[in-house]
Amino acid sequence: MVTRPTAKKVKSLDELLQAAEPASMPSKSGDNGILMIPFNKIRPYQNHPFRLYSDERLDDLVESIKSNGILMPMIVRRIESDENGYEYEMLAGHNRMNGAKLAGLTEGPCIVKDSLSDEEALMYVVETNVIQRSFTDMLPSEKAAVLALRHSKMFSQGKRNDIINELIRLENPEYKGSDETCSPLGNKLKSLDKVGIEYGLSRNTVARLLRVDKLIAGLKHRVDCDEISLRCAVDLSYLADTEQEEVEKVLSENEFKVDMKKTEMLRSYSANSKLNEKTTYQILSGEINRKPKSSSAPSIKIKHKVYSKFFSPDSKTSEIEKVVEEALELYFQTYPDRKEANTA
Repeated sequence: MVTRPTAKKVKSLDELLQAAEPASMPSKSGDNGILMIPFNKIRPYQNHPFRLYSDERLDDLVESIKSNGILMPMIVRRIESDENGYEYEMLAGHNRMNGAKLAGLTEGPCIVKDSLSDEEALMYVVETNVIQRSFTDMLPSEKAAVLALRHSKMFSQGKRNDIINELIRLENPEYKGSDETCSPLGNKLKSLDKVGIEYGLSRNTVARLLRVDKLIAGLKHRVDCDEISLRCAVDLSYLADTEQEEVEKVLSENEFKVDMKKTEMLRSYSANSKLNEKTTYQILSGEINRKPKSSSAPSIKIKHKVYSKFFSPDSKTSEIEKVVEEALELYFQTYPDRKEANTA
């Protein structure tokens, strides 16, 4: 068996924390204990749905790491080494790793997880962020990611509770844990209602956010930036990914506004297999709703001042039209170049 020179076991918690009282960190994980792993061997979680710290919060984290090191180990799962040399995938600790890199560190303490399912891995990613930041402070796409996992058919409340207990114990070793494995709301409530009550959302808002999770990354970003409302996002979520990409392309190349009328039309055209590059542009630009210019001749009104000068009040329309026609023929016979200019 080939040994892995890239990960070395921490000899002691004193070494890890560089602190006088290391008891706040567990000495072993449930799988392989705590390892110091080079950051160039850890890749971010693929399609990580949460934004990293920035500005003052990031600056504070960097300064803390410079002064105290990484006080709480990160959680990674082992993967097969890929072409970029990654051997681990980050599950819990993206901000710590980012802050540590900015602080000049090249490796950090990690709890290594083996044999995790993709669902369990996603639970670590999601629940870590729910614990670390308030759900109400999350962006719409981040809330959507949390709710999508919670509403997943593969969701396991028991696994979730185990993971939450583990994450809380990392922050507070005195925590005794909870044995609760089911929703205290009972089974009579429907899934959307249960999730909504847990996060303080209405059933309709939960349903809309679940649709947001089905958008491509570019459109999710526009929802987060308030360029696209939740109601409009719901309509766009029913488009195929290729159609969503075309919408994103048109929006990125122009300054078109998105409203319910446009997204409802996009969804309708998609449902009828009529949505393509051309119709997408026409809908988003508003061109498709503009009335075509009339090809018929404009109607001409004769002012009363002119009318009374040449015609009596009891003149018939046919008589007036005949006089006007004869007068125009005579005029253009006299000035033929003017006729050419008017018909060019």
